[in-house]
Amino acid sequence: MADPEIKHTEGDSGGVFHTTIDGHKAEMTYSKAGATVMIIDHTGVPEALGGQGIGLKLVEAGIAHARERGLKIMPLCPFAKAQFEKHPEWKDVLR
Repeated sequence: MADPEIKHTEGDSGGVFHTTIDGHKAEMTYSKAGATVMIIDHTGVPEALGGQGIGLKLVEAGIAHARERGLKIMPLCPFAKAQFEKHPEWKDVLR
């Protein structure tokens, strides 16, 4: 499968990274904590898209966003937290 197109929508208090594949929407939401911290609070991947690495791609998009803007990430979502534990190379953005 080709890499999914990850889109980003951002508002004053947070945002969402999302993709839709074959009519199924996957997303990772975050809240802003001040000007320098994003809190990943939810990653949702429908069962139909499970096992394809979509959740990981969403978290990676969030990490790229944080690096581009000099932000730190607090992963409260259990999936995102587990991914941070598996990827020590992300420590530069971990709060």
